[in-house]
Amino acid sequence: MMSDPRAMYEQVILDHNKNPRNFGPMPDADTVVDGYNPLCGDTIKLYLKFDGDTIAAASFDGQGCAIAKASASLMTTVVKGKSRAEADALFTLFHHMLKSAPDTPLDEAALGKLRVFSGVREYPVRVKCATLAWHTLHAALGGNAEDEPVTTE
Repeated sequence: MMSDPRAMYEQVILDHNKNPRNFGPMPDADTVVDGYNPLCGDTIKLYLKFDGDTIAAASFDGQGCAIAKASASLMTTVVKGKSRAEADALFTLFHHMLKSAPDTPLDEAALGKLRVFSGVREYPVRVKCATLAWHTLHAALGGNAEDEPVTTE
């Protein structure tokens, strides 16, 4: 059992980067939204399939650093089965975690496995990498990302 949070962070990030879950286009997606991080050039295309108000499936493709790819991979695993409101609440929680000071206590129960990204708070330049997929999700849920790519700016 791994007890060092930094080691767990590194292992999860590396695993999701090397073996991204839900990677690839979804031909029958209900919503497709492009995201872009102008700071480093990371791109993502997020695909969502809904069953009523519930996210039935989520996938992504694009290019980016290990943190951006791992964040998108983990995000697509945790939002499946969530309502739009639940997924948007996760966006808010995740965004708050990454924008808070490194010593700010976390709501670990609510964050679940997403808390492995708490280490990113120590590297402010990487926060936009970790939040790219989440900003894209937030825009997709709000239905306000039709023509222009969602950016982290």
